[in-house]
Amino acid sequence: MAEDRIFAGRLLRLGLTDENGVALGRVDDILIAPAYSTAPPHVLGFVAEVQRRRIFVNTGRIGEVDSRGVRLRHGTVDLRHFRARPGELLVSKILGRRVGGETVMDVALRRSDLGEWDVAEVALGGGRAIYRRTRRVVDWHEVRSIFEGGVLAAQVAALRDLNPTDVAAEIHALAPDRRAMLAAAIPEEQLADVLEELPEEEQVRLLEDMDLSRVADVIEEMEPDDAADLLAAMPPARRADLLDAIEPEDATSLRRLLRYDASTAGGLMTPEPVIVGPDVAVAEVLAIIRRQEIRAAVAAQVFVCEPPFATPTGRYLGVVGFQRLLRESPSQTVGNCVRDAGYVEADLPQRQVAERLAAYNLIGLAVCDKAGRLIGAVTVDDVLDQTLPVGWRRSR
Repeated sequence: MAEDRIFAGRLLRLGLTDENGVALGRVDDILIAPAYSTAPPHVLGFVAEVQRRRIFVNTGRIGEVDSRGVRLRHGTVDLRHFRARPGELLVSKILGRRVGGETVMDVALRRSDLGEWDVAEVALGGGRAIYRRTRRVVDWHEVRSIFEGGVLAAQVAALRDLNPTDVAAEIHALAPDRRAMLAAAIPEEQLADVLEELPEEEQVRLLEDMDLSRVADVIEEMEPDDAADLLAAMPPARRADLLDAIEPEDATSLRRLLRYDASTAGGLMTPEPVIVGPDVAVAEVLAIIRRQEIRAAVAAQVFVCEPPFATPTGRYLGVVGFQRLLRESPSQTVGNCVRDAGYVEADLPQRQVAERLAAYNLIGLAVCDKAGRLIGAVTVDDVLDQTLPVGWRRSR
């Protein structure tokens, strides 16, 4: 059972395990966002040593944190080398700091009602190093100064809980130099969400002076169709360098998307819809679409195919909406819930894609090749994004 309050120092060097309890590595540090306003410093994630690398595990991937260590919710870890951004705080750098004549002995973390972790209290001690003991535990506000990271860090922290659309508006209103500084300090996953809310030409300007590896990390966090649109808007040399820097599996998918005209079903589609085989139980499918990293428009329906289940798949069998799944018995197989097997081909113009969605009250369309294999799916939000007038975001 996960604990609601735990001291950070007790977690360091404990194990990191996957959802099945298999050891992956050990916890090396804890990354904290700086304090801003009256909100407590927020735990961004855990730095772990896995396969002799220091990597970062976002709190969204964490299932349980207790005195035995950290356990993942599901999925795999990202093995990219960890790099702290400006203003971010590591617990290891806080422990041992002097504040008001006392020494920081430990930091107590508390689980919020939303399941996230915040800094709650700080244990302070005194005396000579070899005799130092905890003398008192105080609310974090009493030692707020150790959790401050400067003006830029406070601004980044203040944007953390905003909708990506609102963050994009905030960034757009800044002077170019300040905009670049803020973009460089925002976490990759948040910057990816923000970029998806900006026109491609603004995305390119925001990233043009950024380090290649950082841009590659951001593109890997974006939805594939949005990432392909961004790459298509870049100068050819920059695009080629980025595709070489991106993980091979992601680069292969993006190169495939870049072959399609942006104004066709192939250019609009995501190559990573939710795909399952016909023998999967409804209960298991519902567990898949509940995952936090799957955006709502994609999770609204699942596509049933014969193996293989990565695009291009085996023969496409049909689609099932999540409402239909909720009405079925959990033990029912999803193949028996298929509504229809209609699809479009990748060269269908976006106007006709929009007409098809509107005419049949659909929230998405399967895109298949001439052999009837699923290669992607177009969701209604992708179509809206392309059919609304240029600059519609700034007119709201």
